[in-house]
Amino acid sequence: MPRPRRDPPMLPPVPRGTDTAPRREAPARGGTPGPRTADVVAEAVRGAILSGELAPGSPLREEELSSTHGVSRHTARTALATLTAERLVTAEPYRGVRVSVLDDAALVALQQLRCALETEALRIVRERGIHPADVDAALDALADAEASGDWPATLDAHARVHRALVDAADSPRIAEEYRRLDSEMHLLLTHVRPAYGPGALTTEHRAYVEAALADPEHAVREHLEHSTRMILEGRRTTAQPG
Repeated sequence: MPRPRRDPPMLPPVPRGTDTAPRREAPARGGTPGPRTADVVAEAVRGAILSGELAPGSPLREEELSSTHGVSRHTARTALATLTAERLVTAEPYRGVRVSVLDDAALVALQQLRCALETEALRIVRERGIHPADVDAALDALADAEASGDWPATLDAHARVHRALVDAADSPRIAEEYRRLDSEMHLLLTHVRPAYGPGALTTEHRAYVEAALADPEHAVREHLEHSTRMILEGRRTTAQPG
């Protein structure tokens, strides 16, 4: 059968896959299974979305992913299903799959769910008398990223701070669900930069960590309500012409 015509790459190509069904690739040396090709494709698209290369509302078509990455349509469909489950993309009848767009109501709902998960994780942390092992390094990374003026690096470091707090509870289900929300928040903040002065985000989060470890029920809600206001204001500022 002749090979299909390859369209111009939509995303940086990943290693060519040969799978035609959802299965694990052959184990690497040492017996450790390699990632499925669909997971590799999903990771490439995820990176393009979270870096801002693919803007909210951008269409994602199976045939283009298949051609760009040299995989079957089935594999491309599986990759898109993974991203749909993470809410990074949205599948709509007659419109296909597109990069998700979070409106104001969706942002508020997202922050409310983050509040519930983060509060519960920190309640467990407080009850067990744990100091999150990775939070100090995450705060230092946030300070470095802010000082460099690198917004994508600042987003990554900001996410590390919150994940360090949640992961310290050692609850796999809470951590798994929180990471899904973290991806959505990262997507939103990629395109909206709240008006923080130099170093203000780090100062705010150092104070937040201290308060949240002492009184999670109050501190988490106050922190996320404040960040929601900042994000909404940043969105309005970004949307203004000129």
